Amino acid sequence: MKKENNSTDITTNLDNLAKNLDLGNGEETTLLEIENTDDPNIKKLHLKKGSWESNNPWLAVDKNDEKKVYAFVPVDILSKVLNSSREIQQENFNLKLEKTIWQNIPIDFEDVRIVAMDEIKKLAAKQKDKTVVSVNLEQLIQKIKSEHPNLFLNIKELYPQLNN
Repeated sequence: MKKENNSTDITTNLDNLAKNLDLGNGEETTLLEIENTDDPNIKKLHLKKGSWESNNPWLAVDKNDEKKVYAFVPVDILSKVLNSSREIQQENFNLKLEKTIWQNIPIDFEDVRIVAMDEIKKLAAKQKDKTVVSVNLEQLIQKIKSEHPNLFLNIKELYPQLNN
């Protein structure tokens, strides 16, 4: 009897998890239980709730270790999540670059951005792992500012009294 109550608790906890992850609610959520077999390379999946035909991610719990919860996700959804993540990373990088450029008072923002992107491409070409490029944007813009001072306003030239 205790086992049945525990199984209900697991189902309730997984339902709550599915709701928190916005994976549907109630009957829409597919909940599975993973059970070991005599063969260590084979596991059994038991449908506890929902449907095998659901297009939403499925949640599965290990029967022997209820703390191990897994999600089975259709490849098209995983692809969308990964693409969204890449887009967000790109947008975040662009915003940081834009902020760093503006903080250095460019004469022509677009010219500075083009030079910065060329420098970043050069740095990426030198790295072995081309998927991740780590760049200190402040140092990069300072380098561009020293190599191409004509791209930035020089406040000290505009207001010589600031030199004192």
